[in-house]
Amino acid sequence: MNSRQITRSIGKSGVVASAVGLGTWAIGGWMWGGTDEAESIAAIQASIDAGVSLIDTAPAYGLGRSEEIVGKAIKGRRDRAVIATKCGLNWHSKKGNHFFDQDGTPVNRYLGAEGIAYEVEQSLRRLGTDYIDLYITHWQDPTTPIAETMQALERLKSAGKIRAIGASNLNPAELQHYVTAGQLDAIQEKYSMLDREIEQTLLPIARQHQVAALSYSSLALGLLSGAIDPAREFSGDDQRKDNPRFSQASRRKVAALKHALTPVAEVHQASMAQIVIAWTLAQPGITFALCGARNATQALDNARAGEISLSAAELTAVDAAVAGHLVAIDA
Repeated sequence: MNSRQITRSIGKSGVVASAVGLGTWAIGGWMWGGTDEAESIAAIQASIDAGVSLIDTAPAYGLGRSEEIVGKAIKGRRDRAVIATKCGLNWHSKKGNHFFDQDGTPVNRYLGAEGIAYEVEQSLRRLGTDYIDLYITHWQDPTTPIAETMQALERLKSAGKIRAIGASNLNPAELQHYVTAGQLDAIQEKYSMLDREIEQTLLPIARQHQVAALSYSSLALGLLSGAIDPAREFSGDDQRKDNPRFSQASRRKVAALKHALTPVAEVHQASMAQIVIAWTLAQPGITFALCGARNATQALDNARAGEISLSAAELTAVDAAVAGHLVAIDA
């Protein structure tokens, strides 16, 4: 691994990964206006070669498409990759609760033991590996007791098919159930300069139990990258097309924030995105920041953030800029 990359432990699992991780939701294409496989593979390989070991994917990202692309990309690099994938969004059976339809296919939330046992084998096949470093329950299933889910995950861990256990999209009561039922190593939650609710709800519990926290949408779907021109239009099934956060007014506020961050960025010879990611990693309780990239250029830009450490004075300056410019951006 690139020695300049900040690395951190995934809870008490003993698994160590780069603090900056590559998120591959967009690589799956669904809700992002499609995907280019060659560019996606290049993004993943560029990340790994730059020392970004943590690669996060999920079966639901394109109904297996993202995992398949990750599998192709990590051939010859598996020993340098820490692969996180997920379970619990099931389109193979009708068990659990219907959650959404993807390209006409019904997807249910289901975390029963037999469902997890089936899903892990499918993920291992698509990824082309015989173990998963971090296996995460993607969305919680109200039809299955968390104790049953944890027992199934711990069996997979004992069998060597997974190395660490995580849970995503939780409420505080569910998190308490997980840490009571077994060794939970990580949570994965939406967190950014615009989404800070978990600072008061989940992160205190996670810190108490030595549970790592992975932030997703760390750049708020790219809004906080500073790279989205105010004139850019989103098309197709790109979820940002009708998102009020991407209004012209919001983009102008982000442009003002970018200008305010310039003094800090210049000290580190960094982009706005890199400063935002470095700020995210400096927040109490945030262990890893997942950042999407769809090509090698974006991936390398994100990777550079894993080499930046902001001083206390710089963090204060960034906080002041955020408070002054990101007010009243629609959720």
